[in-house]
Amino acid sequence: MKKKQTDEIDHLLELTRDLQRTRADFENYRKRAEMEKQQMMERGEEKMVLKLLPIIDTIERAISHAPGELSENQWVQGVVGLAKQLSATLAELGVTRIDAAPGVQFNPHFHQAVQFDEAEGENEVIAAELQAGYMLADSVIRPAMVKVTRQ
Repeated sequence: MKKKQTDEIDHLLELTRDLQRTRADFENYRKRAEMEKQQMMERGEEKMVLKLLPIIDTIERAISHAPGELSENQWVQGVVGLAKQLSATLAELGVTRIDAAPGVQFNPHFHQAVQFDEAEGENEVIAAELQAGYMLADSVIRPAMVKVTRQ
């Protein structure tokens, strides 16, 4: 009789351990599936933003090449308004522009040097921004193309 009870208890303990393993496996699967879903959404956002960046670049070039005497023109003001609206929308999506103003310390994680001025000095700084760079959340999605000099 005692042997039968011990066997039943061992069997119940084994079933309990199997159930615990199954629960743990399912919880790990659920977490992994949720993480993969989040990563896919982030990749989709990144792809969308990367497709918009050339449009933003073109609008910014158009604004920078507008003759000064046309700065009060309604068409020019409309294009400037469009650029501001795009910037605000990108900010809502978590997209920020990388600081690449002249004098900013060159950082290869955020800046891509495409030109280099030979100058004396120990510090590499940005001489000019050639194309804006952007980050999505904490990830660089396009580094800023810059001209670098030494100070």
